[in-house]
Amino acid sequence: MTDESSTQGFPISTRIVTLSGPVGAGKSTLGRALAAHYGAMHIHTHELMQELADYRGIQLPAERRAMQDFGDALDKETNGQWVAQGVSRLIASSNRSTKLVIVDSVRHRSQIDALRSAYPGRFFHIHVHAPAKVLDWRYRQRGTGSGFAELPSYSAVAQNKTEREVAQLHAEADVAIDTDRCTAADVEIRAAAALRLLSRRDVRLVDVIIGSQYGSEGKGNIAYYLADEYQVLMRVGGPNAGHKVPTTPAYTHCLLPSGTLANSRATLLIGPGATLDLTQLHKEIAECGVSIGRLFIDPQAMIIEAADIAAEEVLVKGIGSTGKGGGAATARRILGRHGGEPPVRLARDVAELQSWLRSAADVLDAAFRSQHRVLLEGTQGTGLSLFHGSYPYVTGRDTTTAGCLAEAGISPSRVRRVIMVTRSYPIRVKSPDDSTSGYMSQELDWADIADRSGVDVDELLKVELGSRSHKLRRVGEFDWQLLRRSAELNGATDIALTFADYLNVTNRAARRYNQLDQATTHFIEEIEQVSGAPVTLISTRFDPRSVIDRRTWE
Repeated sequence: MTDESSTQGFPISTRIVTLSGPVGAGKSTLGRALAAHYGAMHIHTHELMQELADYRGIQLPAERRAMQDFGDALDKETNGQWVAQGVSRLIASSNRSTKLVIVDSVRHRSQIDALRSAYPGRFFHIHVHAPAKVLDWRYRQRGTGSGFAELPSYSAVAQNKTEREVAQLHAEADVAIDTDRCTAADVEIRAAAALRLLSRRDVRLVDVIIGSQYGSEGKGNIAYYLADEYQVLMRVGGPNAGHKVPTTPAYTHCLLPSGTLANSRATLLIGPGATLDLTQLHKEIAECGVSIGRLFIDPQAMIIEAADIAAEEVLVKGIGSTGKGGGAATARRILGRHGGEPPVRLARDVAELQSWLRSAADVLDAAFRSQHRVLLEGTQGTGLSLFHGSYPYVTGRDTTTAGCLAEAGISPSRVRRVIMVTRSYPIRVKSPDDSTSGYMSQELDWADIADRSGVDVDELLKVELGSRSHKLRRVGEFDWQLLRRSAELNGATDIALTFADYLNVTNRAARRYNQLDQATTHFIEEIEQVSGAPVTLISTRFDPRSVIDRRTWE
């Protein structure tokens, strides 16, 4: 027998949590919540009684008084041992592994003593209670939810001596919770805190991928490369940003995380601040073979309507917007809090999304409890931030780390790394009439990049099209001031340099840092000096083997 086994064949690390309290105090509600949210095994003592009655050939009526009387008889006969024996029997016969067992509920001190003796050092007793008038009101609201016939009133329940004395177990409990003036969720969180089930808030499990320039920095390639290291892949933003990943053939994600196809084991999550194009969403789900139970969409994510896309036509012409409706939808979400046309629809209001809905907070909380790592993928770039970019040539959201965390519902205290993706030459989309689409320092022509790098200009003109606009991109000299500002705004801990082949086409053959050409390594050193963050990832081309990894962390 190993240290991980007990005489009942159950892990020693498993805790046995027993609930006590008067009828109507909220024991079963608490037990169900702990089972649902923390994976606990939920054992009902009334079911143990029924099992014993069946074994003895006793016809036990499904009514409260009969249950009370039979429980009293069992306590007298076994000195309360029947509960511990039944719990051990169920645990031994269970084919599931769990670290938490809820015994719902005990009614006598002898039952508690027997359980403490059977599970020394692993037993925890929670007593829930409420004022008598509250219990009486709750009992009158019960209906048939208990599964057996109830007595006509709470006073009739309290005629049983054991029931009257249940209140005395308050003094025996490890923790007592007054459920008056509390919702069921309040009671659950108080119990979970007492049991130390809540995730520690000082454990940093979230890495953020953010763009440092004007989007199209190659975030998809970096996210795809890193995806296998995470249990949860999360994306924010909307369908106006396309992240291309190096599958065969290449695939562009507009709403799903870029690691969807790289890590089939990971949970996928779309946060409450996202804007959703339903057609695009269903398309990606189908094309990527994503099943229900793997992808979760927060019920508060905003739905883009046809009117939102139409409203952005003026932005397409004026500032080179992709015109996918995300900004208009976000504005309508703000202005539509008291009506408006079209009415605001959130994901929770869409029938075909119901199977995919789950609170992002719940998904993240479960991940943090399990010490799972989360990769949060931002969209667009810092230079396009609604607040920090060159207004009005900006997008409809804050694209910085802080903005992405807010859209996801993740505390800054959870962040471990901020990986800021930076192109060797920044780009911006073009407006339809070739007028300016915003500030760019020292604009260049693609022929200039071809001359400097040795990459064929026709190749550049073919690949440097917007992933959503499909327009040829503008390109400029590396903006050192923007790099520094972006590193400051985003709290960059790491830089991922992309398009190293645009510095020198020979870099495409590099598999290690020392195989990069000397001018590129000097460029990297200066990026580290200006940004104050190490360049730990270097993408040399668009290929699954394109990333040179210099990290000292995983």
